[in-house]
Amino acid sequence: MTTQTPALTRRRGGVARAYLALTKPRIIELLLVTTVPPMILAARGLPSLGLIVATVVGGALTAGGANAVNCYVDRDIDAVMRRTSRRPLAAADRAVRPAYALVFGVLLATLGAAILGVWANWLASVLAIGAFLFYVFVYTLLLKRRTPSNIVIGGAAGSVPVLVGWAAVTGRVGVPALALAAVVFLWTPPHFWALALRFRDDYASVGVPMLPVVRPPATVGRQILVYSYLTVAASLTVIPSAGWLYAVSAVAAGGYFLTGAHRLHAALRSGVPGRPMRLFHASISYLTVLFVAVSVGGLLA
Repeated sequence: MTTQTPALTRRRGGVARAYLALTKPRIIELLLVTTVPPMILAARGLPSLGLIVATVVGGALTAGGANAVNCYVDRDIDAVMRRTSRRPLAAADRAVRPAYALVFGVLLATLGAAILGVWANWLASVLAIGAFLFYVFVYTLLLKRRTPSNIVIGGAAGSVPVLVGWAAVTGRVGVPALALAAVVFLWTPPHFWALALRFRDDYASVGVPMLPVVRPPATVGRQILVYSYLTVAASLTVIPSAGWLYAVSAVAAGGYFLTGAHRLHAALRSGVPGRPMRLFHASISYLTVLFVAVSVGGLLA
């Protein structure tokens, strides 16, 4: 009988953590926040536990696979950027080989799509794998290093989990799901541009033309404000489907989000750096509150 040495155990644990890090768990958490509430709204109550588990697991695996492939493609610039220098494929003491990471990502996405197809339905599966392909080929390979509109167009992939959740319950894509997807799509630019403002020098150092790199701060602030208003406007179109409690939450949370966007815009317009990370975190809180209200609206319907 063989026993594992502490060094071997630590090494295996490090490899396991590296593979987990490739999936970008924090991003997946946010994606799942936008998956389950549409399921509840579509079902007008709680769907079966088995369906929720299958959709969450399948969606998480597919999204995690996309993130792993993104890490593979971007490993050269991730190694240079301070914000991403500790990612598994960017670190000097990498615990995962790049080729293994690529295979891992593709297998993970394939498994996730299969779970969705078998235990939810094939429309949900097709939507999820479509988001995987769009994120990898359109955003990561085609847009990210070529155009400042990268996150505007690429944000479409982040809105698909809403459609996956709705389709898993109903077998189709309904109007409320499209409205919620529009919210996520429009929310992505101000959310990410706030982050890009904070790490502007990082993106500039690797030649990635994020909007804060190629446009003056005042222009970025104005664009953030415009998209923030569009996001809140889109959220109000969901009121007829989600009820009065959602309406109150959408107005209150929207006011909070817009206040932060106005503050940042005013600072940037006056030549002050402002506090973009405050808006970044506020945008996450806004989206979370909005989708929790969608869940409650579905349960009360």
